[in-house]
Amino acid sequence: MENFPLWTAIVTPMNTDGSVDYDSFEQLLRKQEEAGNGVLILGSTGEGLNLNEEEKREVVEFTKDLNLDVPVMIGVGGFNLPAQVDFIHFCNEIKPDALLLVTPLYAKPGAEGQFEWFSELMAETDVPCMLYNVPSRTGVKMHPSVPARLSKEFDHLMGVKEASGSVEEFKAFRREAPDVKFYSGDDGMTPAFSKEGGIGLVSVASNVWPKATHKYVELCLKGETEGLFPLWKNATDALFKAPNPVPVKVLLGKKNWIATDTVRLPLSLGDISEEVEANLAQADEDIAAWLAKQ
Repeated sequence: MENFPLWTAIVTPMNTDGSVDYDSFEQLLRKQEEAGNGVLILGSTGEGLNLNEEEKREVVEFTKDLNLDVPVMIGVGGFNLPAQVDFIHFCNEIKPDALLLVTPLYAKPGAEGQFEWFSELMAETDVPCMLYNVPSRTGVKMHPSVPARLSKEFDHLMGVKEASGSVEEFKAFRREAPDVKFYSGDDGMTPAFSKEGGIGLVSVASNVWPKATHKYVELCLKGETEGLFPLWKNATDALFKAPNPVPVKVLLGKKNWIATDTVRLPLSLGDISEEVEANLAQADEDIAAWLAKQ
């Protein structure tokens, strides 16, 4: 997995009745395989919390049965510890390449609560685990001491997906845990995080631009950022003009990579305006032109 600095937080395509569209899902996964990107299933972009337990297990089993030539990471998100542990035990049987463990939702635990939460989860598996700091979704920031403490207790801590949106907070994590690997959890912050020791990206943009985002990350990690701005910032910003993954699914639908752009409530296609659609179309055109020049 060390050769996979880019992981795609893959969307979960759905039919118009809200059921999972596995034909479209395989097509998306194969595009990531072709681009050489690792895939993260059942993340927030994959509407993991909008799927019931049976559906989540079906998505995991379907993905595993494809025998992709790229690694697969499974998102483990929520706030009920027994439910999380049960799902981790299921994942242990599937033998994925990695798990993504999210800071607990809603409860807003402090540093000790966060450490104990992750410790409980990581003690239930020997699968490599990536921690996920996403305060905009969970309502709490991961304390910088937590990855450092966990790295001393667990050999299978593979890194942290850092999505605070702050270079200073990223630097604080790096100071506390210089031996821990940190990935950007924000497409637009990747150049800045790479300069501060980030080793890769867990991406939303690579859903719609798998090969271009792969190249983008390569250039960021080499420090060759000339020509990336403002194009990539504008393009990635367009994907977040409405709640993720609504814009991504709309653009995937326009590209005919998925059969429908259906999302589940509380997400709604009603949040997509004509202006947002125009921004997405322009971003898609701009990134295609950029890739053609590489």
